[in-house]
Amino acid sequence: MITIWGRLNSHNVKKVAWAAIAMGLPHRRIDMGGAFGFTPEYLALNPNRMIPAIEDGPVVLWESNAILRYLADAYAPDFRSAEPADRAQGDKWMDWQFHFADAQRDAFLGCVRQGKDADDPAVSASAEASNSMMAVLDAELAKREWLSGQRFGIADMPMGVYAHTFYSLPIPRANLPHLAAWYARLQQQPGYAETVMIPLT
Repeated sequence: MITIWGRLNSHNVKKVAWAAIAMGLPHRRIDMGGAFGFTPEYLALNPNRMIPAIEDGPVVLWESNAILRYLADAYAPDFRSAEPADRAQGDKWMDWQFHFADAQRDAFLGCVRQGKDADDPAVSASAEASNSMMAVLDAELAKREWLSGQRFGIADMPMGVYAHTFYSLPIPRANLPHLAAWYARLQQQPGYAETVMIPLT
């Protein structure tokens, strides 16, 4: 059984917990980080004081997108294209997610953690940056239904988590029809509702 270490209100933990359900992998999750702090046992696995990490028998791994790739390669190859060019296209969007996270950070922290609204200058700037980046993603999704290629896969998971936050924050949002349609399709995927569509706090 795979052990997932991390609190579920972390974007990066959500990715991994969602993947485990979507792939049908037996697993357990142990709260760690944030209000739960870090135990010596956990820091022996991941000295970076970050979440998540997983244990899969002798395999200990941290960095959420590396975990997604490992789980797909080890247990669910249909979630990751075997074609190098297609795989690289998906990987591109997985890595792009970290740039989007930087853009959305002030809106998320301001609205969710600090009680600010969309009129706050930092929240407003972050919302504008988030909308600009989501327009880039919308243009990509005009060409194909899934970031992973012909079918849903792990390349959809990182931005899939952040899409829910984007649509949940009390900020102005541009009309991005392809993004909205993709978000609706994500909601039909196993594990999305119970791991991603939870309160942001």
